[in-house]
Amino acid sequence: MKEHFFQCPYCWEEISVLLDSSISFQKYIEDCEVCCNPIEINAQFEDRELISFEARSIEQ
Repeated sequence: MKEHFFQCPYCWEEISVLLDSSISFQKYIEDCEVCCNPIEINAQFEDRELISFEARSIEQ
């Protein structure tokens, strides 16, 4: 597991997620630990190294 820090697309606070580097592509929704809004997380690993990360707000 690797911890990755990023800014929430809603409240702009720095938060973190734990990513499993053994899974090449991950896409899921997680709530911000500060403002509780849903964030779509997209992460891609190659040889257990993070090569792409995106945290997007979800249109409601």
